[in-house]
Amino acid sequence: MAERATRRTAPDEMRRRLVGATVDCLVEYGFAGTTTQRVQTRAGVSRGALLHHFPSKNDMFVAAIRHVAEQRAERMRSLAAEQGPTSDRIAFAVTVLRQAMSGPLFLAGHELWMAARTDSALFTVLAPYERDAGRVLREVGGELFGPPYSGMPGFAVAFDSLVELLRGLAMTSLLRNGSDMEERVLTAWRSVFPEMCRAAPPPESRR
Repeated sequence: MAERATRRTAPDEMRRRLVGATVDCLVEYGFAGTTTQRVQTRAGVSRGALLHHFPSKNDMFVAAIRHVAEQRAERMRSLAAEQGPTSDRIAFAVTVLRQAMSGPLFLAGHELWMAARTDSALFTVLAPYERDAGRVLREVGGELFGPPYSGMPGFAVAFDSLVELLRGLAMTSLLRNGSDMEERVLTAWRSVFPEMCRAAPPPESRR
């Protein structure tokens, strides 16, 4: 029985190793440098094993973006559980999101988003998963901010503005010395967040 169980789980373990190696290569070498040979070598698997799980390079990248989204949501929930909500729910939520939307996982996802801008085939396969990841991110965001904010008419737009702000700050962080500017920008955003949540979004923005 144990041998059969091992055989059943081996393909899952192989796939996990390949996805992890893909993310590692995206962080270390960027999109252009993430070749199937490098992923195969990093994962320590045969060419046949790689092709069995990912017949094409884009299949490999789809699995990577799903992994990034899943790990991001898991990290946010883990950070939230570790820190626990404080009396300042807005500051708590922003801190958790800021920590989760940075680091290697963010860099790997960013490499794929940027590549998809000019690679129509990559865009076609990534777009549906990115939309799903966005829905999960908003769900977790609602949990982090909690009521009454998550139930306000403008919460979705206010939350999306934070996500785009954090992405922009993360992408430009390498060009700055220190985090003073980030702190000033986020402090300003926190101060207007309640008003954004109270404001009804324009009809085309409503979900």
